[in-house]
Amino acid sequence: MSWWSRLLGDKSDGDIKPKRLDYLSEALTLERQGDYDAALTSYRLALRDSPNEPKIHMNMAIAFSRTGRHEEAIRSYRRALEIAPELSGAHYGLAFLLLKRDERDEAVKHLEAFLERPPKGAEADRWIQHARETLEALATSGEPETES
Repeated sequence: MSWWSRLLGDKSDGDIKPKRLDYLSEALTLERQGDYDAALTSYRLALRDSPNEPKIHMNMAIAFSRTGRHEEAIRSYRRALEIAPELSGAHYGLAFLLLKRDERDEAVKHLEAFLERPPKGAEADRWIQHARETLEALATSGEPETES
């Protein structure tokens, strides 16, 4: 409704309903543009509407990782897994952050959980192979493969 219509009283203020922003879509767009801090703000707003949405927590973890805030990323991945333990992407991301902290045993558990329920699709093959190679390297030499 235009301001002119409201001024003339065509509709009462009670009939005006503000549109709710889709904060998750906004965050994803900001992330694609490389504005991770703004994306994190939008993810936080999305969490107000859906505090138990695991994919929001996972996306926040990715944004935290890309800004070098690994501890916050770890917390976000763990929260996502509390809500949805089967979330393979969270297992994968968490495993490599744990390896950076030299927490190998826990990282191995998350890599194995990732491989128990790997994602589907051609692009997923790259991540599955990387997880397998990392587990193999940890088992044979103790040195993990670096994430690409």
